[in-house]
Amino acid sequence: MIEKIKNILTTEARAIENIPIDGSIEKAVGLLYESIHMNGGKLIASGMGKAGQIAINIATTFSSTGSPAVFLHPSDAQHGDIGVIQEKDILLLVSNSGKTREILELFELSRNLCPKIPVIVLTGNPGSPLGTSANVVLSTGNPREVCVLGLTPTTSTTVMTVIGDVLVVLMMEKIGFSIAEYAKRHHGGYLGQKSRNESIS
Repeated sequence: MIEKIKNILTTEARAIENIPIDGSIEKAVGLLYESIHMNGGKLIASGMGKAGQIAINIATTFSSTGSPAVFLHPSDAQHGDIGVIQEKDILLLVSNSGKTREILELFELSRNLCPKIPVIVLTGNPGSPLGTSANVVLSTGNPREVCVLGLTPTTSTTVMTVIGDVLVVLMMEKIGFSIAEYAKRHHGGYLGQKSRNESIS
């Protein structure tokens, strides 16, 4: 059992190390900064299933660190929630295959509503319909899932989470996000108390 655990951890760590570093992340940060902090828009993240959970995490982490963001469920988007999208916003669509039907439909709906809205796609398949339609493609490197069936989103979602973390940290640095600003967004809990104490000292 110990060896199995070590193998799983090694596989996931290797997938993180193999995330492509090709300039796309820097380009994505530039687009995010322009849309959110120069034009006054917001990040709208979306994904289905496990990828949707990653999109939620990315959106909430951006919001808590000075870059307004929301999660848009692709199914709800088809029933009116697409109206949250505005011209100055930016989309982040998360789909490992790049072929998720609901996300492709969301992409088309967003283009119909706001034709010029920039789109970032986080995927394991840059050559997919989503990937080829995006302004920026963030590739996961398409790692093999550690799931014994090779199907359950495991390694792919780990890598997606890490890429989201990279985007958040780079944006925090770019906008000079301070601990005082962090404290304003975290009223309750341990992090709120810690950030307020540190901003005073």
